[in-house]
Amino acid sequence: MSYYIIIRGPLGIGKTTIATKLTQLVQGYYISLDAVLTKHGLDKIPPNAPSIPVSHFLQAQKFVLPEVLNSLQQDKIVIFDGNFYYKEQLEDLVHQLSAYKGFIFTLQAPLSVCIERDSKRKLVYGEGAAIALHTLDAKFVTGIIIPTENKTVAQTVAKIRSYLP
Repeated sequence: MSYYIIIRGPLGIGKTTIATKLTQLVQGYYISLDAVLTKHGLDKIPPNAPSIPVSHFLQAQKFVLPEVLNSLQQDKIVIFDGNFYYKEQLEDLVHQLSAYKGFIFTLQAPLSVCIERDSKRKLVYGEGAAIALHTLDAKFVTGIIIPTENKTVAQTVAKIRSYLP
């Protein structure tokens, strides 16, 4: 049975760690929207803009859509990892995949937890980026809320799996 999973949330919440572990467990097809943005030079914030424009995210989704649809047609589970802080971006992806069942999980933790987690990465984005993305992410909440504070990766993945077929 094919379906897609969207793992969303702010910087430092654990999206990539959770999504890659989940992908391994279900032998799925993994899409990092941050990696797609970077690969195509869409990860830049234009001068005087508060963040990466929604048009860049929509373009990134167009790049991966053929592979995603092919994977779903082959009964694979597709797992997306991204901030999805624009409602328009999320609605566009869900619309493009409307022929398939989908699950959206919003990972949540206090800002201080996200800043601390970010500080322990190889590539640290910094407190300013964590604050900005935490604020953007909080503008709308959708899907199934998964608190990650004081939870291990295994506990968080198990919670997500409890909602899946």
